[in-house]
Amino acid sequence: MKVTLIITTYNWKEALELVLTSVKSQTAMPDEVIVADDGSRDDTKKLVAEFSRNYPTKLLHSWQEDKGFRAAKSRNKAIFKSSSDYIVMIDGDIVLHPNFIRNHIAAAQEGYFVQGGRVSLTKANTVEQFKNFKLPNLFSNGVKNRKNTIESTFLSKLFTRTWNSDKSTRTCNFAAWKSDLFKVNGFNEGFEGWGREDSELVIRMLNANLNRKYLKFAAVGYHLHHQENERASLAKNDLLLTETITKNLVRCDDGLDKYSN
Repeated sequence: MKVTLIITTYNWKEALELVLTSVKSQTAMPDEVIVADDGSRDDTKKLVAEFSRNYPTKLLHSWQEDKGFRAAKSRNKAIFKSSSDYIVMIDGDIVLHPNFIRNHIAAAQEGYFVQGGRVSLTKANTVEQFKNFKLPNLFSNGVKNRKNTIESTFLSKLFTRTWNSDKSTRTCNFAAWKSDLFKVNGFNEGFEGWGREDSELVIRMLNANLNRKYLKFAAVGYHLHHQENERASLAKNDLLLTETITKNLVRCDDGLDKYSN
């Protein structure tokens, strides 16, 4: 099974540098890494180019023009460019535990997509990351979602479960078979501005009779503190989500298939 790690980013090259560095320490390396860039400045492009010169796996930069928050489109373009069977997605502010990819490979299962958790870092923790790159643990000060710092094969087998709901949906730690993403036509690019594009994708995948595996105590990701995104588009995006739920949609009209033409 070949694995692609997709990292979304926008104009925070310092965080992306931490994330790309954490990938280099993986106990199981992805076959390729694609930075899905929603229109960052040239400094991000230069950073990716610098890393790619001596990176332990193939590193690609997928860029699109900055026309506002268009994460759905950016992810679709990266998915289409990927050359793997299995897609793992994170955000550009999620620093990875060394076993992150190994855990996702172990969790991969036909007929399932995977929702992972995250450890939310405070501003002080985030500053510490930039200074020393020392990952927090269960006993670190100021860590939110503290239990999510635990990485345990035994506990993961006990607590990982099928949970076919869009609740707690976060594509900052998410994995699916590429063929299943194409089955539902990927992310709905009608979603522009922050919010609901990941929940809507999950609803359509569930409508396609796929199961959602809620992964616990594995694939640990550490979420760097930052100011919350503007939510001005949430009302419009909620209408799109409601339409998908009401009509029991499986495929979206504005998705992956446009890149095949």
